[in-house]
Amino acid sequence: MALKAASRAAWFLCLWLVLAGADPADIPAAAAAIAAATWTSLRLLEPSTARRSVRAIGQLVLLFLYHSVVAGTDVARRALDPRLPLRPGFVAYPTRLSSGIRRNVFTTLTSLLPGTVPTGEENGQLVYHCLDVEQPVVAELAAEEAALVRALYND
Repeated sequence: MALKAASRAAWFLCLWLVLAGADPADIPAAAAAIAAATWTSLRLLEPSTARRSVRAIGQLVLLFLYHSVVAGTDVARRALDPRLPLRPGFVAYPTRLSSGIRRNVFTTLTSLLPGTVPTGEENGQLVYHCLDVEQPVVAELAAEEAALVRALYND
């Protein structure tokens, strides 16, 4: 627990330095802010026992970048070429992630991908608005979810 607290305090120190700079006159305020932020973060988001995989995180980043470029190109192509059909609609995605932080991280990640936007939940499934419902949206979401689980939640 002490190592987790020290790690979070170090991140908050970095954040302080980025936002406020390194002025010696600010040391008392910085120490109080870092202590309060660390204590609050440990109470609101308890340290996880999950082991993070640097390799899997790298693969997740590459997969996300790949999907972003491919989907962004597709969205731009559809927007600029009126002959290409848009078949907007909603698809339901049956996620295996439990409600809460894990599901929120997944929906945040997938909301950044062009062409799909999470719009809510229905019957325990995530609902996405898509520009083209005939695209393999569910398969792409499954790949993103699997990569996220490998990267961050390998309990």
